[in-house]
Amino acid sequence: MLESEPPLVVESDDDDTVCLGESFFLNDSYELATFTFGSHVLQLLCLQSASTDFDLTGQLVWPGARLLNEYLANNSELLQGYSTAIELGSGVGVTGILCSRFLREVVLTDHNDEVLKILKKNIELHESSENPSSCVALSAEKLEWGNSDQLNNILQKHPEGFDLVLGADIYILQISVPPLFDTVKQLLCQQGKERCRFILAYVSRSKMMDAMVIKEAIGHGLQIHEVDGSRRAISNLEGVIYDITLQL
Repeated sequence: MLESEPPLVVESDDDDTVCLGESFFLNDSYELATFTFGSHVLQLLCLQSASTDFDLTGQLVWPGARLLNEYLANNSELLQGYSTAIELGSGVGVTGILCSRFLREVVLTDHNDEVLKILKKNIELHESSENPSSCVALSAEKLEWGNSDQLNNILQKHPEGFDLVLGADIYILQISVPPLFDTVKQLLCQQGKERCRFILAYVSRSKMMDAMVIKEAIGHGLQIHEVDGSRRAISNLEGVIYDITLQL
């Protein structure tokens, strides 16, 4: 829960009213965890289980992030020739930080202020552990999909857009899908657009959502292709990698 939000008021059956402050939802008992993807080892602060508040799910690493990181680590040649990337719904930053080992600049984003705090801590942790001569630019920005002010703030700093947009396990509500693809289309680099792409690690939790993702991608003038061999079971769910590009 964000600091600007009022306490949640819960009314019980006996008409007693209970006010739950933000401390009821927040959990910052982060642990340093080690993740290995191919030959790459990352250490990140995160939670080991989900927060009470669904809006704070970015405090832990979800199955789709593991799926995407394994795919990128095992196919790192796909990133050759790209220089800039932006990750949507970064959470603790496990995907964006991995990509910073291959790219010149990576921007990690999340819409939740509490999640942004842990994201920035992990960026600092990563930068302190890397080669001090590394020239990779790694940063965090607030971005709620469909928020024009936040989107314009990012595009003012990166007017040419990004070569890559990344997303892993980033859906909660169906209402979030249209603004997600609105945001993706605006962030993708328009110059050399035959190469720019949105790489999405999707975990199926609803047949309705499955169809909606494909429909919205096409409706936004994007081409969506399932990466051959990427569909597999992950944490008792079905995951797949989608390669999404602008129509030429």
